[in-house]
Amino acid sequence: MMSIIDSADGSHTILSEQYGVTYHSRHGAVTESAHVFIQMGLHWKAQFQDEISVLEVGFGTGLNAFMSCLEAEAQGWKLTYQSLETNPVSLEQAVSLNYPAILQVPERTADFLQIHELPWNKLHQLSPHFTLEKKLIPLQDFVPNQQYDVVFFDAFAPQSQPELWEEEIFVKLAQAMNPGGGLVTYCAQGEFRRRLRRAGFTTERLPGPPGKREMTRAWV
Repeated sequence: MMSIIDSADGSHTILSEQYGVTYHSRHGAVTESAHVFIQMGLHWKAQFQDEISVLEVGFGTGLNAFMSCLEAEAQGWKLTYQSLETNPVSLEQAVSLNYPAILQVPERTADFLQIHELPWNKLHQLSPHFTLEKKLIPLQDFVPNQQYDVVFFDAFAPQSQPELWEEEIFVKLAQAMNPGGGLVTYCAQGEFRRRLRRAGFTTERLPGPPGKREMTRAWV
C-alpha cells in the first residue's frame, strides 16, 4: 500500500507502507531532487560534457526523470536516461502528484504522465534532449548494457532495503561507469561510503538538502 502525502515545500511524496518510508524527503521532495540529483549530479557532470548517460536506481514517482527532462531542455543537454524499478506507482497515483504545478510548468502535465504511461523495457525518445528507458527489474538482477556518466542512487534507505546497499552492488556500478563518472545520493552513512571506496569509488561529502546535513558524491 502507498499513500500520497505533502512534503515541506508543498510537493508530494509517497509513503510506502511496506517499507515505512517515503519516496522523497519529507523536508521537500522537489527541493531534495533539485539539490541531490539535478545540481550535484547533472550540473556537476555538465561542466565537462553536454551529452550525459544517466542510470537511476529507483524510478519511483518519476520526479527525477521529469526534472531531468526539463533541465536537459532548458540547458540544451542531451540525456540518455535509464531507470530501474520493481514496484511502479499506479497511473491513478501519478495523476494525483502535483510536480508540474510545483515546478511551475502546469502545461507539461501530460508529459509528466506520459513517462508513467510509457511501456516498460523499451527505449523512448521524448524530445531531442531526452531519451528514457524504464526497466522493470531489481538492481541485483540488472546487467548494464552501456556505460554511465551519472548514477542517481535513489533507493530506499539502507535500513529499509539493505540488499541494495551491499558492496557487490557498488562494484557492479563502478564497472558500469565511464571514466570520471559519478554517483550521487542523499545518503551519507559512513559504512556506505566505505563500501563505495572498497568498490573503487572516490567519495566526497557535500552539503545535503534541507533536513540532511550531508549527502554523498562518488566517482571513478
